[in-house]
Amino acid sequence: MTPETPKILLTRPLPAARAFAERLADLAAEVVISPVQAIAPVAHELPARFGGAIFTSRNGVDAVAGRAAPAWCVGGATARAAHDKGWQAISADGDAEALLRRILADHAAGGLGLPLVHFRGEFARGNLAQRLGEAGLDTREITVYRQISKPLSGRARHCLGGESPVIVPLFSPRSAAQLVQQGPFAAPLVVVAMSDAVAAEAAALSPHRMVVSAAPDAEAMVAAIRQVINAAYGIESGENSP
Repeated sequence: MTPETPKILLTRPLPAARAFAERLADLAAEVVISPVQAIAPVAHELPARFGGAIFTSRNGVDAVAGRAAPAWCVGGATARAAHDKGWQAISADGDAEALLRRILADHAAGGLGLPLVHFRGEFARGNLAQRLGEAGLDTREITVYRQISKPLSGRARHCLGGESPVIVPLFSPRSAAQLVQQGPFAAPLVVVAMSDAVAAEAAALSPHRMVVSAAPDAEAMVAAIRQVINAAYGIESGENSP
């Protein structure tokens, strides 16, 4: 069962979804944008002095005024956004665990000033500030944005209620969990997860196929989606890729 035109459902917050949709323009796919969350800034005050910032998403970067100080960032896109705002950006090129390891390694090498401040969303994973504190690094956290749940659009529900496969790229465990809460869905789902943590949350969708991106970045996600389309989703064989 292969649709004539691949359907791709993007559930990221609207600005990020639109930017990612542009990367898919050459795939001749039907792209449906229906965010399952919106990002709202939270009023906050920056500490007068701190040794460096921690950003686990671009949303945190966008919510905070730039400063010429070190900023440890979860991945390349977040680091580029931080650099553009004047931060001395350092990318962990991974997930929250990779970021934790990079900060601890830099601290051990003597290249890290304290205290650190994790600029985070209302909902965050990894307990970075707590774990860094337990490792002896003075680390604080400030909530600078909220993630507001949104219902799927009528168009998205129509796609998810049909018989044709729908490719669903998922970029965070929270967005995966929010999509799960709005299911179940009748359509065969082909989930492309940015990480194992995302895949773990998305498993509750009972996807026909699950693919984990080779790297936690937009380029690898596009490559994974392209591979899925080229393989006709794997629907006939019912294969399940880890």
